[in-house]
Amino acid sequence: MPDLLLELFSEEIPARMQPRAADDLARLMSEGLSDAGCTFDRVEAHATPRRLVLSIEGLPAAQPDVREERKGPRTDAPEKAIEGFLRSAGVSLEDCEERVDKKGAYYVALIETKGRPTPAIIAELVPDVIRKFPWPKSMRWGTGSLKWVRPLHSICCVFGGEVVEFEVDGIVSANKTAGHRFMSDSRPITVSSFENYGMQLESAYVMLEAEARAAVIAEEAADLAGQARLELVADQGLTQETAGLVEWPVVLMGAFDESFLDLPPEVIITSIKSHQKCFSLRDPQTGNLANRFLMVSNLIAEDGGDKIVQGNERVIAARLSDAKFFWDQDLKVSLEDRVPPLKDITFHARLGTQAERVERIGTLAGEMAERMGVSIDLAKKAARLCKADLVSGMVGEFPELQGLMGSYYAHAEGLEHDVADAIAMHYKPQGPSDEVPANKVAQTVALADKLDTLSCFWAIGETPTGSKDPFALRRAALGVIRIVLEGELKLPLLQIIRPHIAGPLERRMDAEPGYVKQLVAKYLEDGEDAAKAEENWDKGRREECLAREVVAMSDSLLSFFADRLKVYLRDLGARHDLIDAVFSLGDQDDLLKIVRRVDALGVFLDSEDGQNLLAGYKRAANILAAEEKKGTKVEAEVDEALFEGAEEEALYGALQTAENDAVVSVSEENFEGAMAALAQLRAPVDAFFDAVMVNAEDENVRANRLALLGRIRAATLQVADFSKIAG
Repeated sequence: MPDLLLELFSEEIPARMQPRAADDLARLMSEGLSDAGCTFDRVEAHATPRRLVLSIEGLPAAQPDVREERKGPRTDAPEKAIEGFLRSAGVSLEDCEERVDKKGAYYVALIETKGRPTPAIIAELVPDVIRKFPWPKSMRWGTGSLKWVRPLHSICCVFGGEVVEFEVDGIVSANKTAGHRFMSDSRPITVSSFENYGMQLESAYVMLEAEARAAVIAEEAADLAGQARLELVADQGLTQETAGLVEWPVVLMGAFDESFLDLPPEVIITSIKSHQKCFSLRDPQTGNLANRFLMVSNLIAEDGGDKIVQGNERVIAARLSDAKFFWDQDLKVSLEDRVPPLKDITFHARLGTQAERVERIGTLAGEMAERMGVSIDLAKKAARLCKADLVSGMVGEFPELQGLMGSYYAHAEGLEHDVADAIAMHYKPQGPSDEVPANKVAQTVALADKLDTLSCFWAIGETPTGSKDPFALRRAALGVIRIVLEGELKLPLLQIIRPHIAGPLERRMDAEPGYVKQLVAKYLEDGEDAAKAEENWDKGRREECLAREVVAMSDSLLSFFADRLKVYLRDLGARHDLIDAVFSLGDQDDLLKIVRRVDALGVFLDSEDGQNLLAGYKRAANILAAEEKKGTKVEAEVDEALFEGAEEEALYGALQTAENDAVVSVSEENFEGAMAALAQLRAPVDAFFDAVMVNAEDENVRANRLALLGRIRAATLQVADFSKIAG
C-alpha cells in the first residue's frame, strides 16, 4: 500500500514547541484521513529546528466506495413528492428499488459514491491543517495571509513516490527539500519515500530524530568530560532543548576564569544554561564545579570549533561578570532590610502584597511551631525573611533561584543554619519527585507558605476547576501532604486553616458588595426576606455569616485535601474507598492519623476475619436499611430480656467488648489494636446470622434484633464507615 511523506520546511522552530508540533501534525493528519475513511497502519512524526516531518504507512490508493440506501415515498405518492425525493438523493428513478412493508410499496434510492483518490484527499487536507495549525505563537511575513511559527519556505509532499500537488499561500508542493543550512551543498534534495528521505538527509548532515540528536549530545558530552577528568552536571531538560536547537550536534568544551567559582554553583549553572544553553562540569573527586563548560554546536567547523568556543567564552564571561556584580551588590544589603520593599510587590490583587503575605506566613509558622515543638522565634524569623530575596538583583535576573539565594545571603550574614535552610527549602516540594524539607523549621515555614496560599485562594473563591489550576493549588496541597506524611507530623488542619481563612474573607466582605449580598442570600433564615436582611446588615449578622462561611470554606478545603490524598495514596497502591471510609467519620483533619488508620484498615480487610466481618456488616446494614425504609420499628437500645438464643447473647457481649476496646485503641491511635478488637466480632456475627431469624413474628423481638444489627454498624464506626468500602 502507498505511503505518505510530508515535510513542512521553515525558519527555526523554537525548541520548546517542537515536540508538541510534531504530535499536533500527526494528530491532525490522522484525524483528517480517518474522517475521510482512509485507514493506515503507522504514523511517525519528527521535528528538527527547520522542519516538521510526517510519515504515514499503509494508506489505501483511494477511499472505499460507499453504498447508501435512502428510504423514499410510497410508489403511489404524488409525482412532485417523488421528484423532490429523487432530486434530494441525486438519483433517477432507475436507481431506485421498489420494496414493500406493512404500509405498502415504497421507493428506496440506491446511492453509490465512488471513493476519491487518496492524493486528492491529501491535497485538500494538508492546506487546511497548515492554516489551522495550533502554534502557541505564530507570525505573518511578506504580503501573504498565512500564519506559521516562522516563515514557511517549502512543502514536500509525496504519496506512493508521486508528488501530491497543491498550493498554500503561494507555496507549491513538491518532492524536494534542503539539507543542513551550512554543511550541505545548495542543491535541492529530491525524495520519493520516507526511507529515501531519511537516508538523504543523513548524507546532508541532518539527524531527523530528536532522540538520536539527544543521544549524540549525551554521548559526546560524557566523552569530552571524561577526557578532562570531569563529570557532567546532568540536565535532561537541557539535553532535550539543545537537541531541538541543532540538526547536526557537535559538542565542544570551553572555559571561564576560575575567579567566578567564588559564586554559588547554582548561579553559574543557571547563568550559562539560561543564556547560552551550555552544560556545567564538576570535579568528581570534590563535587565542586569546574571552570569548564560544554556547548552544542550545529556544525563541524573547519578550525575544530575554536572560534565557536571563543565566542561562547566571551559571552559567558560577560554573563558571569553580571552575576558577580549582582552577588556583590546583594551582599551589601541584609535580608531584614529587604523586607520593607516587599510592600511594593503585589502577591494578588485581592490578597494584597508580598509584605502582607509574609505577615500571614509568620503568624501561621508561629502557631505551627508551637505544635511541632520548634523554636517559635526561629520559625517566625525564617518566615519573615523567606521572601526577602525577591527584591535582590540575582533573583531579579534568575527568578528560578528564589529561596536558594535567600539562603546564601542568610549564611553570608551569619544567620542561624535552621533559618537559612528554611529560606532555601520553603518552596519545596514543588513536584512528586522533588525533595521534602527535613529540617523541622524548614518544614514549619514550608507548610505555612503552602497553607497560606491554599487558605487565601479558597477564601476568594479561586479554586481549581477541571484541568485549570492557574495558582498551582493542587501542587501546594500535595506538598502539604508529603511534608506531613514523610515528616510524620501531627497537625489538625481545620484548627489551623479556619482562623486563617477568616482574614481574607473579611477583606473580601469589605471590598466586594456583591459578595455580601451573596452571603446574605446563602444564610437566610426560613421565611426571611433577602432585601430586608441585606438592609439590616449589622455587626452581628456580619459575624454570623462570616463564621458560617469560614466553616463552609474550611470544610471545602479539607475535602480538597482528601481528594489529593486519594491521588497520592492511590499512586502508592492504597485503595481510595478506604480513604472515603475514614473521612466519612467526620472531623478527620489529621493527615498522618488518617493514613495510619487507612493502612491498618487495609491490612485488616486483607485478612479472612476482615473480609468476613465486612460481609456480615453489609448483611446487617442491608437488612436495617430495608426495614427502616419500610418504617419497621427498631428499638433505640438493645433489651437483653428479649433475647431468645445464646447467639444473641454472645453477639451482644462481643459487641460491648469490641466497642470498648476499639474506643480505647483509637484514643491511643493504636489502629491495629482497634482492628483486632473488631476482628473478635467475626465468629459471633457469623453464628448470629446462621442461627437467628431477624424478622421474627413478635414485633418487639424483631425490633430488638434490628437494634442488635444497629450495634454492629455502630461498632464498626469506631474505626471507619464500612458502608463506603467496596466488596
